[in-house]
Amino acid sequence: TRAALHDEPLLEQKRAAVLHSTRAGGDQGGDGGDRADAADANQMDIRVGLVIKAEKHPEADSLYVEEVDVGEEEPRTIISGLVNFVPVEEMQNRPVVVLCNLKPRNMRGIKSNGMLLCASNDAHDVVEPLAPPEGATPGQRIVVPEDDVPEPKSANQVAKKKIWEGVQPFFKTNDECVATFDGTALAVDGVEGNVACKSLTGASIS
Repeated sequence: TRAALHDEPLLEQKRAAVLHSTRAGGDQGGDGGDRADAADANQMDIRVGLVIKAEKHPEADSLYVEEVDVGEEEPRTIISGLVNFVPVEEMQNRPVVVLCNLKPRNMRGIKSNGMLLCASNDAHDVVEPLAPPEGATPGQRIVVPEDDVPEPKSANQVAKKKIWEGVQPFFKTNDECVATFDGTALAVDGVEGNVACKSLTGASIS
């Protein structure tokens, strides 16, 4: 979830724990709050990513500025509130899962163009980035398996229809730390293995 950390520096640490990736989502909203639909979830552009480098934000102690390969010509700059949860050395060359079709947002003077998806516990004091299965390459799409997977919506459509807000509550880890949507494990086409976090079970993903 993305928060307005740029406006309220005194709340940065608290909000980073809850809103670790500084992106909009997570709150109940949209028209999917009481049901789960794989087709709705697959309107989100979730991809395999690789953090090329990460460093602390020069204007925010709780934020990293990351350059992330998501299979495009140039890496994306993404701001994540993971400083208190993941050491900077562990962020380098790290395989990650990236939500790509959210509108760019200016975060303390640097534009963030995406969100690293992470699992967090109920207290929001443990946050773990999701990892794609071994063998997946940057840019590959991560989906909820279904017969006819739709193309992802544009960032403007996602924002206007509040698609992420509607589907996000159904993204959780299962008892094996595997990322799921309404109980169905996320998948990378043609790649065996699971999208998963390190240790959190039954955890919200945002």
